[in-house]
Amino acid sequence: MAVLEGRARPDQHELPALAEAARLNKLYLAFLEKTGGPGLEEEMRRYARFMENAAEVASALRGLDYAFFKFLRPLRHVSVDLDVLVRADHVAEAARRLLARGFRPVVIEPYTITLERRGFIVDLYTHPSFAWAVYLDGGRLLDEAEEGDVWGERGRLLTRPAEVVVAAAHAVYKEHIYLLMDYFVVKRWLDKRAVSLAEELGVGFALGLAAALNDAIEAGAIEAPYKFPPGLTARVLTERFVNCPAFRGSSLNFLRLAFNKRTPGLLLSRLRRASY
Repeated sequence: MAVLEGRARPDQHELPALAEAARLNKLYLAFLEKTGGPGLEEEMRRYARFMENAAEVASALRGLDYAFFKFLRPLRHVSVDLDVLVRADHVAEAARRLLARGFRPVVIEPYTITLERRGFIVDLYTHPSFAWAVYLDGGRLLDEAEEGDVWGERGRLLTRPAEVVVAAAHAVYKEHIYLLMDYFVVKRWLDKRAVSLAEELGVGFALGLAAALNDAIEAGAIEAPYKFPPGLTARVLTERFVNCPAFRGSSLNFLRLAFNKRTPGLLLSRLRRASY
């Protein structure tokens, strides 16, 4: 954290361990930019390739009601995929346009279509969801979209307050892991508008937990990535079930997911992972 904030420079022998911690926390590029490590040039090429593809997607979706989300970040990083929120009645057209540009469908699930082209992955969401259950209202989030720059192309992006809400909800309700990237999004962009939007969307619990985790990280009480213990995960899921009608209604999909052939492998991977 001190390195990323410009308050310290690591010794040479510290670099490998810190670089791995940065990678797990989705801050590898930002770390290399601060330290000038030997992998910076390759990571910058990966970043450029990602942004070039993102710009092409923005061009393809021009005129549709969509927004890139989990995209704006206070520190640069290379994402594993591009998450796009799309109004439900625009999803078919969005997919058609991307297919015309060489993307192919990989996975089609309730609320999500995953497409891929030469290793670049685009996830089209109607609502942020996991395990086929909705944890956040995608339609309302789209009302928080605005025009922004995507590698020289005009695109639709969520506002910073909306990204704070999405980061907290995603970490708490979907991943059950909190990263330093989440920490920096909340620390730098949390404001009254983000608090108001979280309450309106019914995810005040997630934002409050994220703020508490930030305090714990700063106090040195926990380290990131912070993987939720089973008790906290159960509390999080119970809160969503009780307070979110969309989650409660779509949670019946858990039963359908149990019979999906991909489920055992995905579940095992989720249990073993240290990050997301």
